[in-house]
Amino acid sequence: MKLPIKTIRVLLVDDHQTMLWGLVKLIESEKPRMEVVGTAQTCDEAIAKTGLLCPDVVLLDLDLGGTSALDILPAMLSHPASRILIFTGARDQATLDLAVFRGARGVLRKDASAEHVLKAIEKTAEGELWLDRETLGRVFSGFMSPKAADKPDPEAEKQASLTARERKIIHAIVEGSGALNKALAQRLFISEHTLRNHLTAIYQKLGVSNRLELYVYAVKHQLANITPMANSGA
Repeated sequence: MKLPIKTIRVLLVDDHQTMLWGLVKLIESEKPRMEVVGTAQTCDEAIAKTGLLCPDVVLLDLDLGGTSALDILPAMLSHPASRILIFTGARDQATLDLAVFRGARGVLRKDASAEHVLKAIEKTAEGELWLDRETLGRVFSGFMSPKAADKPDPEAEKQASLTARERKIIHAIVEGSGALNKALAQRLFISEHTLRNHLTAIYQKLGVSNRLELYVYAVKHQLANITPMANSGA
């Protein structure tokens, strides 16, 4: 007798409507093997729907409307039936490693093929890790090292809290060196008021007081050498 197929229930979390639409179409085409049980576009929605729907897999974007989803991982993982698969355009390896340290079961790039997206969801639902060899090696070494586990790098924590837009602004500040706020805002296609708001948030996150201190910090920690997230309209 043929056994019934157990449907993999997926929650999609992304703040880009077009991306959500495409993922829903892709996953729903796999019925009855997998189905979308819900979507969310904010951190609060993601936490609420994970608790309400208890999906098998949560496909989670790290940058939700300018807010880092790293901070909500503990709340989402309070539901042991759900496994988190990071779906991101981020290239900052420290941020991705931190997501895994905080409980994510894998990292999937947004430029992955449809076949890889479906395979990653399937393997994550089965309890496997979806990580490349380099990431797996770093994470394994971190778990094996008591110092790394007990004393996380405070600077890495600070930098991981930066959103994609904030990283773009830091990149522009280092590239533009002494450029005025007006010129930077024009280069970033935002208003001076919006730029000042972003700078205030960046100063608070990194523990600096002004643009000069931010410039020195960014150069010291090579933040300008990190490619900003793709799909970073937030």
